[in-house]
Amino acid sequence: MKNIYLNIHKPNLLNLKKAKRNIENNNVIGVPTETVYGLAGNAYSNKSVKKIFKLKKRPSINPLIIHFKNLSDLKKDVILNADFIKLYNALCPGPITFVLNKNKKSKISNFALARKKTVAVRIPKHRVIKDLLNILKFPLAAPSANISSKLSPTSAKDVFDEFGNKIKFILDGGKCKIGLESTIIDLTKKPTILRPGGISVKKIQNIIKKKVILKKKFIKITAPGQLKLHYSPGIPVEINKKYAKKHQALIGFGKKFKVAKNHFNLSKNGSLKEAANNLYKTMRIIKKRKFKSIAVNRIPNKDIGCAINDRLKKASNK
Repeated sequence: MKNIYLNIHKPNLLNLKKAKRNIENNNVIGVPTETVYGLAGNAYSNKSVKKIFKLKKRPSINPLIIHFKNLSDLKKDVILNADFIKLYNALCPGPITFVLNKNKKSKISNFALARKKTVAVRIPKHRVIKDLLNILKFPLAAPSANISSKLSPTSAKDVFDEFGNKIKFILDGGKCKIGLESTIIDLTKKPTILRPGGISVKKIQNIIKKKVILKKKFIKITAPGQLKLHYSPGIPVEINKKYAKKHQALIGFGKKFKVAKNHFNLSKNGSLKEAANNLYKTMRIIKKRKFKSIAVNRIPNKDIGCAINDRLKKASNK
């Protein structure tokens, strides 16, 4: 059988160097993180950033997350504050993105910031993107490696399914550990969660010892994940349903939910972490099996379940 995945590469030293050359030449590549796979380019290069927006068909008003290797590099582009330092010490590297004010001397492309004076920054934990950042002299603009408003990829093959050979180089770091995008917290004013993720509001509040706002409605786009329709599998999604209609798949959760031809269980053990990790993969499988739409049972709205419900709600918007 012919191997169609010629642009997917193991993350060995040789391929990391090839990835480095690609990015230094303003090309865009697929990279793994612990959350989802990203579409990575030089955050300091207008040319590279414009390629990301074009490939993703992403609205220019929607800023990108910038990935850094360490704190000293991050200081060159953003202004740190006390809340950030507390959260950084407790949670980084990891699946959390901080919105901070831009440093006047920042070299980050204005296109990556959607011409805003704030920057969404993250220090990722996944070994492969860390190894890549360690051999680069600039941070990476790396939004999720999908067409805008569609499902994020959680494997290298998902990235290929999304873009085919439009991306010449994809580093294969295996299946993403978390499977949902990072928690985004705005620290420019009162600490505000702009997108729930794997790190809960409660955990953040315990670290900074102050109330954290969970924002649910957005008048202006200030960070990724705020578009009305997002995380869509490409077919209609209906949430908080008990049963499936004709030609519809049903996604459920827990020991009592029985798997059938059109029934898909996110976690037989009732684990919200496992459910989060399986969500996008399950929705992709359902789409490939030609179901007309998806119904989803009610998911417990606690811990990472809040992030699951956030994604499902946005996927169900029309």
